[in-house]
Parts: sequence; C-alpha cells; structure tokens
Amino acid sequence: MMRAYQVPFLTRVNSVQYRVEPWVPHCLCRIAGHRVLPRDLQLSFRPIVPHFKNTPPLPPRSPSPAGRGSLALPVIRTISLVQPLHWLMRGARDMLRGGWLSLAHGLVLAAFGGLLVLIAHDRFWLLAGAFSGFLVVAPVLATSLYAISRALERGEPVNLQLINKTWTRWQYSRYAVSGGYWSLVRFGLLLAFAGTGWVLTSAALITLLASHAVNTPLDFLRHVVLAPHSYLFELWLTMGGLMAAPIFASSVIAMPLLLDRRVNVLQAVLASWQAVLTNPLPLALWAALIMGLSLLGLTTLLIGLVFVMPLLGHASWHAYRDLVDATALPERLPPEEVA
Repeated sequence: MMRAYQVPFLTRVNSVQYRVEPWVPHCLCRIAGHRVLPRDLQLSFRPIVPHFKNTPPLPPRSPSPAGRGSLALPVIRTISLVQPLHWLMRGARDMLRGGWLSLAHGLVLAAFGGLLVLIAHDRFWLLAGAFSGFLVVAPVLATSLYAISRALERGEPVNLQLINKTWTRWQYSRYAVSGGYWSLVRFGLLLAFAGTGWVLTSAALITLLASHAVNTPLDFLRHVVLAPHSYLFELWLTMGGLMAAPIFASSVIAMPLLLDRRVNVLQAVLASWQAVLTNPLPLALWAALIMGLSLLGLTTLLIGLVFVMPLLGHASWHAYRDLVDATALPERLPPEEVA
C-alpha cells in the first residue's frame, strides 16, 4: 500500500534543492535509494529559489533598434528629373581625369564586342541576344570604373594597383563572411546568369518564330523588324523589356553600393529597388540614356564603346552617390585591413 507524506520535505538532486509536495507517493520518493522517478512526476519537484527582501526587479530588455535579423537599408534621396544629365557630366570629368586607365576599360569591352562579331558574324540571331545580354552584365564589368571615381573623390592615387586590388581582393576574403567581398562575386554571377538566360531566350524566339533564317543584320531587319503580318519584333522587344526592367531595378546602384559598403547582395538589391521606386521618372530617363548611348556605341562599329562605357561607368558611381546616403552602413575595408 502506497503512503504519502503528510508534510512537504526537502531533498537535493544533482546539487539542486527540491521541495517534494505532500501528495507525491512515498514509494516514488526514495531518491536516496536511487529510485527512478517517472517522467510525468518530475513536475512534482520544485527547485527552491532563495528569496531576498527588497530585491529590485530586473529592468525590461530593450529591443534592438533594427530588430533581430532585420536588414539595414541605406537612406534613399529624392532627386530631380534632370539629375541623370549631371551624372553624365561628372562621368565625363572623371573619364578625363582617369586618363588612359578609364579608356582602357572601353577598349577592352570594344575588343570583346569585336570578338563576338568575329565568332557570330553569320549567326545574327545569336549576336543580337549577345549584345543585348552584354548590357545586362555591364554593371559588373564597370566595377573598377566605380573604384576609379571613388578614388578621385577621395583624392587617392589612380593607378594599376587600384585596378588590380579591385578585381582580385575578393580572393583573400572568406566566402562565408556576411557582406564580404564575395558578395560582389555572387552578384556578378547572378547578372551573368540573367544575361545568359536572355541570350538563350532571344535566340530561341528568333530561330523558332522567324519565317526565314536570320544570319545577317539585313535578315534581322527584313524578317524580324519589317516582317509583314508578324509580331515577332514586338514580342522580342516585350520579352527583352520584361527581363531588362527588373534587372535594371536590381542593379542600378547595387554594384557601387557593394563596392563601397559592407552589405550583402539582398541589401544591395533591395536598396536599388527602393531607389527606383522613390525616383521612377529620373531613373527611367537614366535607363533611356544608358540604352541610347549603348546603341550609339554599337552602331559606330564598336568604336564608340571605347568612350561610352567609361562614361556610363563613372556616371553610375555619381548616380549611387546622389541617390544613396550610406553613412549609416559600415565602410568596406580591404581584406588585409580587416581585423
């Protein structure tokens, strides 16, 4: 027959003092006899917490200003409609101050475009998508142009060492560090995948829906742009616009922000979208200027790219500086300077 204690008593288990209530069966309370208690009766043991009189209550925990796990985004400024024109003027000034280093970027890009023409000169269905996809990855290719403009802004020397550090310092940073230099590589890969996707989409549209083979620019003009009773060109433009608009919104200030501040890809993309939503008309004008100048560079036998690409790269840095107040975000330091 089970007995129960009539009065509570104290016991100690694993250096913790417990109070056993009177209703706990006696046969289950033989702790000294190494009796194992059922799991559902463990609640009958209440630890004794010392009580001190006049003990002040603990202060309430103050919440984090940004909230745990939230993303810190920079402040986006509102700009005037004609501000993109000022970006071009500042970009031209930086291109002149950057000298041959700035023009070398344009020369490399023009040479790459010439290589594309050499490879796909008789496959214009591929060339059209390649050149338009080239515009998608242009923000990544202009990374060292942003670095030149930043150095000129800070009064730092502009030389080959600056270019080399801009393109190679990510190799010395840790991949898993949030907001590290690998963020630039990740964003570049995302744009490269987007550009490749558009090249494949464009090639599929032209080869599958065109009434004749499109091998030359004249074929593209005759069988795609001016084809009677066909909406292939309109479909091609619509698909390109649907892919280009979100890519532009995601990258308009993302790459300069990633270069300048220690943020991750998601923060940079969200800040870029916020800039577009805050200033839709000025950035629509900026997108039109980028498209128009790029087409000018392509239609001048790629010679215009030598000047157009450095101009747009430097101007994009000034777009970032006018649109974003990033003073609240930590500055990005080279890996060798990070403790």
